Amino acid sequence: MMRSSVGLEVRWLASKVRAGGPSVLDGLRRSHARRGAATQMNSQTLILFASVLTGCAPAPEPHAGGQKGQDQRGLAPRTEVYKRVGNAELSLSIYQQETPTAQGPRPAIVFFFGGGWSGGAPLQFEPQARYFASRGMIAITADYRVKSRHQSRVIDSVSDARSAIRWVRSNAKRLGVDPNRIAAGGGSAGGHLAACAAFINEFDDPREDQKTSASPNALVLFNPALMLAPMAGQSPSDFRAVPDRSFLGAEASKISPAHHVASGGPPTIIFHGHADTTVPFSTAQAFTDLMKEKGSSCRLIGYPGQGHGFFNNDPWRTRTLISADEFLTSLGWLNGPPNLTEPR
Repeated sequence: MMRSSVGLEVRWLASKVRAGGPSVLDGLRRSHARRGAATQMNSQTLILFASVLTGCAPAPEPHAGGQKGQDQRGLAPRTEVYKRVGNAELSLSIYQQETPTAQGPRPAIVFFFGGGWSGGAPLQFEPQARYFASRGMIAITADYRVKSRHQSRVIDSVSDARSAIRWVRSNAKRLGVDPNRIAAGGGSAGGHLAACAAFINEFDDPREDQKTSASPNALVLFNPALMLAPMAGQSPSDFRAVPDRSFLGAEASKISPAHHVASGGPPTIIFHGHADTTVPFSTAQAFTDLMKEKGSSCRLIGYPGQGHGFFNNDPWRTRTLISADEFLTSLGWLNGPPNLTEPR
């Protein structure tokens, strides 16, 4: 899982350099040079790989502003910065049809990648974003602070997830988004962040307009970390993958979605492998039960024999996409059947 996460980071950095040219690479180098020694070493290694992959050399001035990336299938995602904090510039990649099939504001979905809040890259959910854009949604993959690139804590990642949803809602008119139909999705740590966006506001960025809601209207979660602290009926072994308090930045219960489930929660679908030993299936079941007790719609789909991250590869990626499509269609966000064929 860690090698896969690093590979995604390299590809993601390379894609930014290809889109913006050598000046982006030079800007990344200068940005990372201002950080601590340990982070510098990790970041410089990633940037070196990205420069080798793209054949780019440093340029005298950093590139500024958003840009469109090249896309082989006709969807050219554009990049916009949604948050600047310290030396970090956090961006969203926005996928949408050039010619919308429907008139008026469209539903949106914001995806958060996994990686244990330590690594990973937005490219993880590029296939899902492309698919939902092809279905007429505005699909977005979000970058957020992670330990390997920003020396951040989990509460910083939670803050960024809320900031991303708030930014999309604040810019809904310009983006063509229906502000009342914004879903959050994600896998593992990213699923945790999506769920935190729905229930936890303690770590919101005080610089932002709190009058604009940062809560999503629906959740699409892939083996999410929903319970970070013990609750009745859970074994202590269920929490062996939870980081220590210094990395979390707060008591685990404060950033544990299951501990904050309240009435009025967004309709939710969860995809989880029964054989997941990183985030036990029982924690997803407990979260689902809590949601239903509070009167909220929550559907948990279990996959026998499947472990953590199963959804990243076919046939499971296609199967979970079909179910996610049907879920959003049931909410009235999409029309017609999925544009995918069930794998054999």
